Amino acid sequence: MSIKTVLLAAAAAATLVMPAFAGDIMIKDAYARASGKSAKSGAAFMTIMNNSNEPDRLVSATSPAAKRLETHTHIMTDDGVMQMREVKGGFPIPANGTHMLQRGGDHLMFMGLNGPMLDGDTVTVTLTFEKAGDITVDIPVDLKRKPKKMMHKKMKMKKASE
Repeated sequence: MSIKTVLLAAAAAATLVMPAFAGDIMIKDAYARASGKSAKSGAAFMTIMNNSNEPDRLVSATSPAAKRLETHTHIMTDDGVMQMREVKGGFPIPANGTHMLQRGGDHLMFMGLNGPMLDGDTVTVTLTFEKAGDITVDIPVDLKRKPKKMMHKKMKMKKASE
């Protein structure tokens, strides 16, 4: 393998872990996953940072990897059952603040995958913000990443009646 090939591969790998920017919005630590090769849905997780003095909102997302991409969250129903639900209107991103899209909480849900999500692949996602506009991010598929321990105990659950 030539040094040029090694350098190009290293540069490509570095772009996958570098944050994406648009205006005052920064996307960090993004990854996507599906439950298996034949899964019809998948999810993406990331940290969204707003470095502006004005709040913003992630209003929608699209990806060629799926027929539809929805903003989702987990809620606990009145009978104690956890369910995923679409969040109409997206997620608010506070001024000079952060909003986490994480397993067991808010996330992006790929509905009707156009093909398998394989470990090491990337999926292109365009995030649309109310003020910052569109940010296109190449998100690595990471099927090995485990959820943070005890995350479910630290999360504040929303009741279905809220």
